[in-house]
Amino acid sequence: MRQFPAFFNLEGARIAVIGGGEEAARKLRLLASSEAELVLIGGFDDPALGAEFIGRVTVLPRAALERGLTGARLAIIAEADGALRAAALAAVRAARIPVNVVDQPEDCDFTIPSILDRGEIVAAIGSSGSAPVLAKTLRAKLEALVPQRAGDLAALAGSLRGFVSAAIPDKTARRRYWERALSGPAAEAAYAGDLDRAESLLRAAARDTSAPRGVVHIVGAGPGDPELLTLKALRLIQEADIVYYDRLVGPEILTLIRRDAARVPVGKSKGDHSVPQPEIHQRLIASAQEGLRVVRLKGGDPFVFGRGGEELEAVRGAGIEVHVVPGISSALGCAAAAGVPLTHRDHAQTLTFVTGHARAGGVPDLDWAALARPAQTVVVFMGVDTAPTIAERLMAAGRAASTPVAVIENGTRADELRVFGTLGELPFLIEEEGIRGPALLIIGEVAGLPAEQGRIASILSEAAASPLFAAPRLPALPEESYA
Repeated sequence: MRQFPAFFNLEGARIAVIGGGEEAARKLRLLASSEAELVLIGGFDDPALGAEFIGRVTVLPRAALERGLTGARLAIIAEADGALRAAALAAVRAARIPVNVVDQPEDCDFTIPSILDRGEIVAAIGSSGSAPVLAKTLRAKLEALVPQRAGDLAALAGSLRGFVSAAIPDKTARRRYWERALSGPAAEAAYAGDLDRAESLLRAAARDTSAPRGVVHIVGAGPGDPELLTLKALRLIQEADIVYYDRLVGPEILTLIRRDAARVPVGKSKGDHSVPQPEIHQRLIASAQEGLRVVRLKGGDPFVFGRGGEELEAVRGAGIEVHVVPGISSALGCAAAAGVPLTHRDHAQTLTFVTGHARAGGVPDLDWAALARPAQTVVVFMGVDTAPTIAERLMAAGRAASTPVAVIENGTRADELRVFGTLGELPFLIEEEGIRGPALLIIGEVAGLPAEQGRIASILSEAAASPLFAAPRLPALPEESYA
């Protein structure tokens, strides 16, 4: 570690920025949200830049350099002129003030990191001045992970420290209280913008001497690609004490669960219901009654053929606090990854999701006549085993055997398989490719668009390579003719 990260207390501190122009303005913008006294030594030639900082920055001439540095805690030199920069650096060194010299890392006592600012919560990423663009890129990723109102929650916690210390004198118990309180219902209320409810929950939890109450989050994990997780889903699985997960949740997503959390597989596959649904309900309830933060992690979206509604009813019926976090449905994620638009003005004005698996097994009793209507897309979940019957009944109801279909197995994952064909070929496509699922069937004209686009691209590529379409050669002209 070449540099030691530290946070300076800027409340009432003087910071001297020496120079002018856009570089000085950038540093002043960065500091303007702080409680520091800002002094610009030099001034802006551009009136627009000067107007931006009226009332916030004290401007002194370069001749007043020594006065501007008096009492300064930090100095930043943003002088483009080499002689002025050297003179300013000498003065700052003489005053023994830590200094940052823009674009001169060899002269810096400190570098200015890429900063994530959430009020009371501040994070900084530095690269010792070697790769500031990379630091900004990493900061952007961090921005997506830290809730926007994290600073509000921190400020609220700070205002209640005295109250909580009086209510919970034991340090160990108090630490456990904060660990749970800042990632539980009070935190969720703060992140939603309801600070009054968050405060009420924090105070009530501090006064409550009974065992902590658990909460269940039914969370959609999306179709498989971990980058398709919602930010809230990622945060909750990293806060959970125990995670009950389905077979459809990919291993890459499971690695995001915090290491000390319990992981319990409760997934089902064809002919293997190792944990019956009623038992899953009881496990969720029992874990919450132990005071644990429970996540029920389900592939796709919990409310789209995911039995999330049944789990919600069971947990809520037991008097347990429960929340649902939607996920990207496999229908949306797999279709997008395969370039299949589920709706299209020219091909599909209706979109229907159906299950290919009845509750008692076999083919569900669907309205085949409605599903066979033209200009619509039908997406079949869990339809691999019943695909032959589905194709037969749709064609019997009037859907043409030439209707395009797409079969997508393990959509959005590294082992994804996509097969395109027609409704009449559907059973043979699945058998020839050895598709076992989980897979999605997309039936309708939109399923043929990727193949059609590929065919057109191939024709254009062949045409471009043909000598018949080669650009004609122009005769060479004398140099003076180009004038």
